[in-house]
Amino acid sequence: MAQNLGDILGNKTFIIAEIGQNHQGDIETAKKLILVAKECGADCAKFQKTNLTGKFTQAVLNRPYKSVNSFGETYGQHKAFLEFSEDEFRALQAYANEVGIQFTASAMDMKSLEFLVEIGVPFVKIGSGDANNFLLIEEAARKSIPLVISTGMQSFETVKKIYNTVSKYHKDFALLHCISAYPTPSEDINLRVLKLYQEEFPDIAIGYSGHELDIDISSAAVALGSKIIERHITLDKQQKGTDHNCSLEPREFKQLVTNIRNLEKALGQSVKKIQSSEMACYEKLGKTIVYSKHLLKGHSITFGDLDIKVAEPRGIDGSKIDSIYGKILNKNIEKDESLQPTHLL
Repeated sequence: MAQNLGDILGNKTFIIAEIGQNHQGDIETAKKLILVAKECGADCAKFQKTNLTGKFTQAVLNRPYKSVNSFGETYGQHKAFLEFSEDEFRALQAYANEVGIQFTASAMDMKSLEFLVEIGVPFVKIGSGDANNFLLIEEAARKSIPLVISTGMQSFETVKKIYNTVSKYHKDFALLHCISAYPTPSEDINLRVLKLYQEEFPDIAIGYSGHELDIDISSAAVALGSKIIERHITLDKQQKGTDHNCSLEPREFKQLVTNIRNLEKALGQSVKKIQSSEMACYEKLGKTIVYSKHLLKGHSITFGDLDIKVAEPRGIDGSKIDSIYGKILNKNIEKDESLQPTHLL
């Protein structure tokens, strides 16, 4: 039975390990990345699925691609080298199921969308490159499959159009704030956009897809309410390819997951109370009301009769001092004696 996005995301930050094309066109490397993503604590391993003629014009595919990151003489040859067949995708999905991590991909074109729906991925990702492809977005929305849509390279007006387009069909989707720069300078990230999205689109999940070099900013996105974090993962940042330099190696990705899980614990609830972990300090150093002078039975307590100190035994908490003024003593009192409820009429 298909799940809705809320069930898929659960109650914790949903962490996507974006493998993308960091597998170098090798299925065994792709499997290793899936396993590493699982071992690092990611919730989902994500790839990219492309039908080249559905995404690119022939002129783009025929363009010479002279680059240190090239896997072919033309851009089409380069992209074809990095693309897995449908059978290979099914094998990767089966392997992800075997190791116990969710598996999905970005649909880069209509044919790829149909394929991902056919193999039953839990949700389809729409990357920033297709965030203005409203033919693809509307068709994906019609499928009634959960969607996660990145919004890099788009104006806020376009983001609102994405929201309105998908909302005609369902609200089972998320928007990710994203800056499509590899790597992204800190000053361009603008994490406050998360709050803008949360205010403008309060009925869907909001997340963050990051391409910065560190892991702290992604953790900050969680502190600002991001429900989804997506980061690229690689086995080696020095490998050939344009995404490796802004991807996280296994040690970094694992630390990111640890940081996020610790942050979730620290965020807690909007309830202020004395925590059980504070009681030892409270018993040792918490201030209590004491008498500042010798007082006689029948005295009406006034300002100046009381002080607040660390005392033994403990008495009434210092925060209650205003409620004590005007009370009558039922016994003689010594200076520095802790004020107890039994002292008062």
